[in-house]
Amino acid sequence: MTRWAVVFPGQGAQYVGMGQDLYHASPAARSTFEEADAALEMALSRWIFEGPEDRLEETAVQQPAILTVSVAAWRALTEARPEFVPALGLGLSLGEYAAYVASGVLEFATAVRICRLRGQAMQEAVPRGLGGMMAVMGLDQAVVEAICQEASAAGRVEPANYNAPQQIVISGLNPGLEAAAALVAARGGRAVRLSVSAPFHSSLLEPAGSVLSKALSTAAFHPARFPVLANVDTEPCTEAQQIVPRLIQQVSHPVRFEQSVRRALAMGVEGFLELGPGRSLAGLIRKIDRRCPVVSVGDVSGLRKALELLGSQGYNSNELRPGNN
Repeated sequence: MTRWAVVFPGQGAQYVGMGQDLYHASPAARSTFEEADAALEMALSRWIFEGPEDRLEETAVQQPAILTVSVAAWRALTEARPEFVPALGLGLSLGEYAAYVASGVLEFATAVRICRLRGQAMQEAVPRGLGGMMAVMGLDQAVVEAICQEASAAGRVEPANYNAPQQIVISGLNPGLEAAAALVAARGGRAVRLSVSAPFHSSLLEPAGSVLSKALSTAAFHPARFPVLANVDTEPCTEAQQIVPRLIQQVSHPVRFEQSVRRALAMGVEGFLELGPGRSLAGLIRKIDRRCPVVSVGDVSGLRKALELLGSQGYNSNELRPGNN
């Protein structure tokens, strides 16, 4: 039987209408959207399904929205395959929270409230317009790190996301990012400014970690059904004393997604199920190891593919509930 890992996306994966067909196809998915609305005491699901787009792009809305769609996809999958337990979970930044919900460590209502607070704290840590993020393509890790160090003479710049080979996101103050862009071009790479309003996953976000620390200190943690690889150091985590300090560090430290995927493969994972909006993580995983099977489950079509694949790997061949698809 194939050893699967489940992987969950982070900010930037959102789009208006995401998860809507899962809402109509799966009672478990539908209850997830309703639970999010009740936990936040706001019409989050309406903004997810109807927009407006600029509302969904607000960090404090975007983070719980993506979490909700990701957990809805997970619950739709396990509604049809209740016997399925992955070998590992992991996520890209925000996606780590969805992984902990899927593993049973965090209750969804708790996680969605924390992610709203996390989004607010991350946005407020640095005044809007002072900093941002930039994707760097075509250069090795050591070169990008050296560029960040050199560009920091103009304004602090740091690696923020190690996404895939020769695809690293950097984060920092605008003057430093401008200097880094020139250095990237001079070394034959390509730099693309991202449409985010803050320097996420840099040391500039340490104030957000303090806010998150207070929120996590009151959260209830439960036994894990499977370990989750932490973004900050790729360690498999199952207990609160492992999880909490790493989630606090995560907002101001680089996301090591490429290293996490490689760690999962080294631990015997043979394939990945991407649960949530979009297919960006599938693309990154294929760049890391093109031989590795990846199925994206963000809609009913993706859900059917995953269920068929799990069925062929020796799991029960239950279908979506009749009349719900």
